[in-house]
Amino acid sequence: MLKLKLIIPAVLIVLAGCSQKVHNTTSESKSDSLYVVLKIKDIIKTGEKVTLNFTIHNDQSTERSFCKWHTPFEPLMSKYLDIKDENGNEASYKGPMAKRIMPPPADSYLIIKPKDILSSEVDLLKAYQLEAGKKYTVSYNSSSISGVKATNTVTFRYTK
Repeated sequence: MLKLKLIIPAVLIVLAGCSQKVHNTTSESKSDSLYVVLKIKDIIKTGEKVTLNFTIHNDQSTERSFCKWHTPFEPLMSKYLDIKDENGNEASYKGPMAKRIMPPPADSYLIIKPKDILSSEVDLLKAYQLEAGKKYTVSYNSSSISGVKATNTVTFRYTK
C-alpha cells in the first residue's frame, strides 16, 4: 500500500509534464491556432532529393509559439512523419531517435508572429528508405509534441 502512495503521485507528475502541448506567449491556450501545410512534388525521380515543404501558419491576431521538437525546424532527431506506400506498408525509418526530457525547456520553442508563417524543408531520403516505382503518402504525426495541428497529407510517386 505504501508503494502505491509513492507510485501514483510520481505517475501523475510524469503525465502532467507530458501533456504540455503548446507554449503560448498570450493568455489564450488554444493550441489549434497553429497548423502545418505539407507540400511535395507529384513525381520525384531517383537521384533527386525528395523534398517535403513544411509550413506552419498562425492565423491568429496574437503571436504563438510551438515546440520545434519533432519538426524540421531542428536537425533530424525523430520519426515525426508517417510515410506509407499505396498498399499501406510503412517506409522504413533509418534516422536517429532522440530521447527528450519533459516538459521541453524554453529554448525548444519558436515564435510565429500574428498572421505569419514559418517554412522549412526536409529531404525524406535522409531518414526514410523509399523504393522506386511506388506511390507514397506522407502525414505529420507529432501534433501532440509540437502543438502544431496537421491539416493535410501529401502523395508523390517515386520513379526511376
